[in-house]
Order: sequence, then structure tokens, then C-alpha cells
Amino acid sequence: MLGVGLSTFFPEPVGGLSGMSLPKFIIGMCFALAIVIVWSYLGGASLGTTLFRVIGCAIVIQMGYFLLVFAMVARNAPTPADKIRDAERKLSSNEAAEGEKFSARRGLH
Repeated sequence: MLGVGLSTFFPEPVGGLSGMSLPKFIIGMCFALAIVIVWSYLGGASLGTTLFRVIGCAIVIQMGYFLLVFAMVARNAPTPADKIRDAERKLSSNEAAEGEKFSARRGLH
């Protein structure tokens, strides 16, 4: 029973990067923000300073997660379906062939 749904929490590494699933990210972000709140409270920071620190920490964490996902997508090799889709787009495009750029056969649209 333990093997069911593990891919949700333990994604396969892509391009040498081990990914992080959304639930793990949210839990980690909540713990990090809780640490910032406790640190601010113990340091005697005002409510405004605490709020500023929490928002800043959340923004930095979000940017890091976005960059991780972006790097995983950018380093991922194209699948056969991607290659087929690109080939179909090239065939259906309205661009003229190299030798037909100035010929009368080229449409006006």
C-alpha cells in the first residue's frame, strides 16, 4: 500500500535535477515562514517588520522554486511528440521557402 501515489511526493529527477513536488514545497515554505515569524518575535521586531520579513522570505522562496522548475523544463530533452509537433508546424507554416521569397507564387497573406 505504501507504493501507491509515491510519484506525487517523490518525482523522478529530470536532467540531473531532482524535482520538488508542490506539497513538499508548500510544507517547506510554511516551515520557513514560521521560522521567520518566531525569529522576528524573539528578536522583538514590530508587526510591520515581521510582516515585511515574511513577505520578503516568501518572495525569495517563490523565485527559487520558479527557477528550479524553469531549469528542469529548460534542460529536459524534447520528446518524440514534441519533435512531431514541431515538424507539423513547419509544414503548415505560411513562410516561403528560401528560393521562393521573391517569386510570384508566394501568396499575399
